[in-house]
Amino acid sequence: MISGLTMEQRTCEMRRARGWFLRCMVAVLLWSAASAQIRYSISEEVNEGTVVGNIAKDLGLDKSTLKDRKYRIVSSNADPLFHVNQNDGVLYVSRKIDREEVCAQSNTCLMNLKTVLENPLEVHYVGVEVMDINDHSPSFSEKEKRLEISESVLPGARIQLKPSRDPDSGHFSVQQYKLSQNDHFRLEVKDKGEDGKIPILVVQKSLDRERAKSHSLLLTAMDGGKPPKSGTMNIVVNVLDVNDNAPVFSKDVYSVMLIENAPVGTTVIQVNATDLDEGPNRDVVYSFTNSMNLNILNLFDINALTGEIKVKGLIDYEEKDRYEIEIEASDKGLAPLITDKSVIIKIVDVNDNAPEIEVTSFSSSIPEDSRPGTTVALISVNDLDSGLNGKVFCAVNNDVQFTLSPSSKDKMFSLVTKSPLDREKQSQYVLTVTAKDAGQPPLSSEKTIHVVVSDVNDNSPEFSLSPYTFYITEANEPGTSVFSVKALDRDENDNARINYHILRDGSEGNKLTSFLNINSETGDILALKSFDFETLKTFQFQVVATDSGTPSLSSNVTVHVFILDQNDNAPVILYPVSSNGSAEGVEEIPRNVNAGHLVTKVRAYDADIGYNGWLLFSLQEVTAHSLFGLDRYTGRIRTLRSFTETDEAEHKLLILVKDNGNVSLSATATVVVKLVEPREAFAAADVKSATKDDEDNNVTFYLMITLGSVSTLFLISIIVLIAMQCSKSTDYTSKYLQETNYDGTLCHSIQYRSGDKRYMLVGPRMSIGSTIVPGSHANTLVLPDRRGTSTEVRF
Repeated sequence: MISGLTMEQRTCEMRRARGWFLRCMVAVLLWSAASAQIRYSISEEVNEGTVVGNIAKDLGLDKSTLKDRKYRIVSSNADPLFHVNQNDGVLYVSRKIDREEVCAQSNTCLMNLKTVLENPLEVHYVGVEVMDINDHSPSFSEKEKRLEISESVLPGARIQLKPSRDPDSGHFSVQQYKLSQNDHFRLEVKDKGEDGKIPILVVQKSLDRERAKSHSLLLTAMDGGKPPKSGTMNIVVNVLDVNDNAPVFSKDVYSVMLIENAPVGTTVIQVNATDLDEGPNRDVVYSFTNSMNLNILNLFDINALTGEIKVKGLIDYEEKDRYEIEIEASDKGLAPLITDKSVIIKIVDVNDNAPEIEVTSFSSSIPEDSRPGTTVALISVNDLDSGLNGKVFCAVNNDVQFTLSPSSKDKMFSLVTKSPLDREKQSQYVLTVTAKDAGQPPLSSEKTIHVVVSDVNDNSPEFSLSPYTFYITEANEPGTSVFSVKALDRDENDNARINYHILRDGSEGNKLTSFLNINSETGDILALKSFDFETLKTFQFQVVATDSGTPSLSSNVTVHVFILDQNDNAPVILYPVSSNGSAEGVEEIPRNVNAGHLVTKVRAYDADIGYNGWLLFSLQEVTAHSLFGLDRYTGRIRTLRSFTETDEAEHKLLILVKDNGNVSLSATATVVVKLVEPREAFAAADVKSATKDDEDNNVTFYLMITLGSVSTLFLISIIVLIAMQCSKSTDYTSKYLQETNYDGTLCHSIQYRSGDKRYMLVGPRMSIGSTIVPGSHANTLVLPDRRGTSTEVRF
């Protein structure tokens, strides 16, 4: 139902439109008959408001009625290009006009405008022709065109290109094409009328990709404007490759130096071949030619891709010093092209062989008295290398008495002595013979030679001391060894075997040698008698040491013997002595003496020395201990207090005198002290004084003789000892100093030094010819070191 109504409505509307159209057509025909058509022309792209023309004036319309009659342009366009001013009837441009937009590619762009006046209705048509201007440049659809052409294409080949487009029309459209200058292409233009002009690229010269992989061309399209406008397009022609080039090696000749013994895998050389083609046609493969020797194939290998020739086996210069290898390079084209080349490998000698040393005619022993220049051995050297690597220098260590002398024959040397030999300094030599070549770095080898120096009897026996000094205690046991001498001979075997004997020349000073005997092998000396210090204090003799060489050599040494004292003498009382020889005496003193009065002094003497002769006094018996005192060192007897009336008139004193020997010896003396009145004492004193003066004079005379003798002997001993010291020093010293120990006895002291200790012997003043052996503490007193305060005599 609804559909039927719709169809009826559409039918009615169509009828009304058809009637309206008929009426309009009639009106137009009527207007056309009554009105004239006006035509204007303007250029495109003029500014808005530009006057096109005065329609009212050109049509002869009354300007005053235009507004009232609503004069206007009838247009269905919402944004009309033109408008008319109702006040003056002037036609204006409403907006910029682009001819190419309005009329596209038409040669003539005419726009018909319908103007209308009402009351009465009048229609006037105005034609406006839009004139084209050259406001567009030619343009290509692509900025760059890439073409691929095989290098095998023949000249004359044609390639049609897309034409350029220009929105302008007529003369302002594309009029011509130009191609940039080049040697291989030219341009042809085909005119297709309304379709425009078509550019065609023509190959005019053969292409070679190896010379130029691509060609860059510039195609220019120009219109007919003045000045003309243009557009360009880049044309890139890529030349496609064909396999028309064989591989070419980078060098005409390949030559390389290879060091022998190069490790496996060492690159010898890398050959390089290039192919101007591309793709598989330019991929190069390397290989050895089929004519290669199998030995070379075992030594070298080639990388098929990189062309590296590497070491495959052991390269030995001594085996072969030059190799020539044939290689070939081929591409991977369908029909491969091949090029061959020779590679020359020169082996460089490496110093890989150390010199070899051979010793011939070797004498392992040489006498020490051999003259300089005596040949010990012949030495030959050899080196398998060549040139400087095979040149050998030979030498022996410098700190020996041998040298190498070149022989007339090449690489032969003589090992000779260069200075006198001394077996006692060095009995054998370990010689290191070094052979060094001149290579870089040099190689060397060593050979050890042992040379023994045989002994010659050229050294006399040498005693360990010279002279010898020995000390013997008196009363020694006959037949026992008292001391020994020792000599050494730096030679060996029989030349060093020593026999000893005592030199007996029968002289007066050598008579005591008859009481001595020596062991010929050991040097032990035996005393055949007992010595007495009191009769013999010192003597000397000579011992001779003789070796067993041929001829034999000998030397002698002086032996000084000193007899040491023993405590074999008891003290002797010198005072008091009675007329019958007994040690008794009587002393009379006044009764009125004070305490400390000297009653008398006991004098004693001991023939021994040191502690053996050091005497001490003591009271063994006394009637009154409170009356008398005895000085133990001086023997002085003094009163301890004054006498009283009750004291007895006579007192007996028993005095013991003993020495300080290990086994003390002693003597006694008896002193009887009588107390008298002072007058009697003076009278007795005068008589006793005369007697005592006589006795004292005799004692003094004897003492003076004794002291003179001792002093003389002491000076002689000092002179002898100084002379001995000057002639040859000893390993130790004895030192003497005379000093008085105490008053009341004839004593002296002897000081000597042994190492860091000092010793003192105390005894009667006797001959100074007796000394103590260092190290012996018998009868000695160890003293503190007072070197700054004592005078010393050094042996």
